[in-house]
Amino acid sequence: MSPRFTLLALTLALVGCAHVEPGGAGGTSASRYWGQPLDGRGVEPPAPSAAPAETARTVSAPLDVPAPEPVVKRVEDDLNPDQPLDLSAPEAQLDLWARVRGGLALSDLDGPRVEKWESYYAKRPDYVQRMTERGGRYLFHIVEEVQKRNLPMELALLPFIESAFNPEAESRVKASGMWQFMSATGKDFDLKQNLVRDDRRSVLHSTRAALDYLAQLGRRYDGDWHLALAAYNWGMGNVDRAIKRNAAKGLPTDYASLKMPNETADYVPKLQAVKNIVLRPEAYGLSLPELANHPYFVSVSIERDIDVDLAARLAGLTVERFRQFNPQMNKPVVLAAATPTLLLPFDNANHFVQSLAEHQGPMASWTAWQVPRTMKPAEAAQHIGMSEASLREVNRIPPRMLVKAGSTLLVPRTAKRDHDVSEHLAETATLALAAETRRRTLTHKARKGDTVASVAKRYGVSAKQLAQWNDVGIGAKFAAGTAVQVQLPPKKASSTRVAQGKKGKGSAKAASGTVVKAKARPVKRG
Repeated sequence: MSPRFTLLALTLALVGCAHVEPGGAGGTSASRYWGQPLDGRGVEPPAPSAAPAETARTVSAPLDVPAPEPVVKRVEDDLNPDQPLDLSAPEAQLDLWARVRGGLALSDLDGPRVEKWESYYAKRPDYVQRMTERGGRYLFHIVEEVQKRNLPMELALLPFIESAFNPEAESRVKASGMWQFMSATGKDFDLKQNLVRDDRRSVLHSTRAALDYLAQLGRRYDGDWHLALAAYNWGMGNVDRAIKRNAAKGLPTDYASLKMPNETADYVPKLQAVKNIVLRPEAYGLSLPELANHPYFVSVSIERDIDVDLAARLAGLTVERFRQFNPQMNKPVVLAAATPTLLLPFDNANHFVQSLAEHQGPMASWTAWQVPRTMKPAEAAQHIGMSEASLREVNRIPPRMLVKAGSTLLVPRTAKRDHDVSEHLAETATLALAAETRRRTLTHKARKGDTVASVAKRYGVSAKQLAQWNDVGIGAKFAAGTAVQVQLPPKKASSTRVAQGKKGKGSAKAASGTVVKAKARPVKRG
């Protein structure tokens, strides 16, 4: 039976006329197309390659032949699954920027820091254009979430200053994703981070977590959103201590009065500058792209593992474009048990399902394999039948490391290993590594009555290790004359030296190998 795939969001009355994003165009790599702001998180991105214009085509069908039934009868919006969305409805044609402007509610800041960032953006119109166009893919979803929670709309603009709306952005301190979550904070807000996915980069999950966190901060600081935003950037503990220091000195405790790192002192002014540009772009010589008030992407539920390359091709997208909507994937395969939905531009969702129905052949070329014992990567590669270089690359194993027992590796499917990854393994998969210790190997010639336990005891190693080195059971006996492999730690370099022989009394004794401790001698400096 072919795998069933279900689309969620919007009625497809548009199926016959929807355009599909070209798979070959728009294929700028994420590293080139997605820039990061120039505040220590990255550098200004270069201009992306221009996508070739699409050619409109009209196909005439005989009038007596009924149009084929669409593969998908119905799709639904993630945020409003019970409310079909009509893209031709008047509210869907409203200007999304006008909706953003209508929800701006924070008190304004002014001063040199705001002016600095206004000038910064005004001098970079190409960068602002690319950043706002990129943000247009995700802004409707964020605006909907902000409005549902009754939060100030300025929060929807935060990804502009956090990551330039780059879901794959990573800062120098390893904060990740569009909302720049540190690993520990992400875990506090249920963002999964494992071998196969990092939900800090997920468009949906990271937005939910960020707004949960910001709402929590807003309550903590009694609706003082400037302090809440400072805490989002600098941490609650740091902001609390800064407030206490000022209070102890009888100083004001508002955002502008606190002593903070330069990045945090710039944080709200930078957001204010973006807000000012959204309100009056023409005042800064800038323009904003047109954004309609409806979802840019929809969800596609999957029930089988599928290669990223195949999923992108079936959707009519490049892999780079596919990853712009599904950036949480850590591996070249999507595990349905861990990531049951894909995000796709609306026009490509039906194309994906229709192409899938016609697809002949395997869905995934990768599966997961748990390492039965601690192994060298070369040994693991030989065991599963792939090159060591490929194993290291797909699993990101650095040099001179061992793969510990119980680790999960992504490996090619074979006739015997042709299964989708289980939910348990997809959720708990880890890769544990240990530094490879250079050992010296010696061969022990077994005597009558030697066992794994007796040989291990003789050389001071564990019976389990000895059994693994020789591919025998832990209770095995060795036949007399068997060559038993034993691995021992390298000999430690001696901290003593042999005294050099001198002519005269005592030279013979010194030369014969008497060990003499080296004396420490004072070193004259100067």
